[in-house]
Amino acid sequence: MHEAPPTPPPGPAGTSPAAPAEPLSHGLKQRHLTMLGLGGVIGAGLFVGSGAGIAVAGPAIVVSYLIAGALAMLVMRMLGEMSAAMPASGSFSVHAERALGRWAGFSVGWLYWFLLVVVLAVEATAAAQIAHGWVPGVEPWAWVLLFMVVFTVANLTAVKNFGEFEFWFASLKVGAIVVFLVLGGLAVFGLLPDTDPVGMTNLTGQEGFLPNGWSGVVSGVLTVVFAFGGLEVVTIAAAETDDPARAVGRAVRSAVVRILFFYVGSMLVIVTVLPWTAQQAGLSPYVKVLDAIGVPSAGQIMNIVVFVALLSALNANLYGSSRMVFSLAERGEAPRGLLKVSRRAGAEGGDADGSSGQAGGVPRRAVLASVAFGFVSVLLNLLWPDTVFLYMLNSVGAVLLFVWALIAASQLRLRARLEQEAPEALALRMWWFPYLTWVTLAGLLGVLLLMLTDDAARPQVLWSAGATALVLLVAVGREWRERRARREPSALTDR
Repeated sequence: MHEAPPTPPPGPAGTSPAAPAEPLSHGLKQRHLTMLGLGGVIGAGLFVGSGAGIAVAGPAIVVSYLIAGALAMLVMRMLGEMSAAMPASGSFSVHAERALGRWAGFSVGWLYWFLLVVVLAVEATAAAQIAHGWVPGVEPWAWVLLFMVVFTVANLTAVKNFGEFEFWFASLKVGAIVVFLVLGGLAVFGLLPDTDPVGMTNLTGQEGFLPNGWSGVVSGVLTVVFAFGGLEVVTIAAAETDDPARAVGRAVRSAVVRILFFYVGSMLVIVTVLPWTAQQAGLSPYVKVLDAIGVPSAGQIMNIVVFVALLSALNANLYGSSRMVFSLAERGEAPRGLLKVSRRAGAEGGDADGSSGQAGGVPRRAVLASVAFGFVSVLLNLLWPDTVFLYMLNSVGAVLLFVWALIAASQLRLRARLEQEAPEALALRMWWFPYLTWVTLAGLLGVLLLMLTDDAARPQVLWSAGATALVLLVAVGREWRERRARREPSALTDR
């Protein structure tokens, strides 16, 4: 193994924002990144969690998904613009540091890392429960251990292994949604055996399209907006492709519109085929629709899809958390011991394919550090799910919105700098800048304020705000100590 060179601190305004070459390997292909963009956001939140949204919004859940999806699409466009111009393994953490200062890069990087290692426990535990249902003789904790070991090994080896896992996981999820859309569409028009055309009855019946009014739509947005989390990993992974700028541009362009189509299209099929009153929170609306149109073993089929979605999210979170903490270490915001990366094939003492080991490899210590904290989260979830782990989960409940807001704030600053210093780097541009960026910031603030008015969501905002304040306090304290340390030698010299 060898130590990666440290990343120089960002220059002041007026200096070039160009990033140094990443020491990580470039084992990801365009197909990996494209499918990661498509499948990375399609998870259990869509297949199961959407039932809660339908229960509060009725058929208007389609509007809720349009609003939440539009916010996610705008954030991804901004993030894609910055990542195409300045690709880095730390993605939005690096961008925040260059745009707003070290405190911002430190804060958003550690908050996102904490979010991933905590949510990882939810995914591993949920996948273990499904596997335990199939093989009752194996306890859930044993399944959790197996999943963690398998994906740890996959992330410790070449990055292409992560890419291949995600490619096939995402292909299955995307394929399942396409099949669902086709079958649902045929059922709507009565083209399946033993089915009659449904028409618009379920969209306008049962108290109409807006059974709970616009307040139901707003509640639906609060329920579904977090289902779009996960798209950010695309821009983190782009740094490990041969042509990061082009790769992330293509992935973002192809992902956002198609994902919006999958989400909104699925909801439209669900509320058209069945009355919205038939849906229940905690039960998959996909299973109910498939049962209604006569697909045999619909429940087991969807269990398999959800299981794959959970494993895919687990794999992606391990990857994203390791790259984020590695990037923090590059910038001196995490222990420098995490900068160790494995030699690439062909290096002295390594494998042989004729390539040099000096170009970098896999940040194995960063992977192991993230896995270790992931294991802690899993243990807390297994031992104290309703106390300690619940507080941890609440403390990251709204972090995604804070991260998105910092992405938008960073893009406001960096876009102006790029237009002055390196306009040729803007291969992917945010639409109607800066107006849509400000609209996005206002939308994110609106969601946070609405969460404060919701009894169920309020604890998440408050706990997340507390966690964010703690991280900000540490960041400001570190900067104050460093400034003081720099002043002391100069004061001694003056004497």
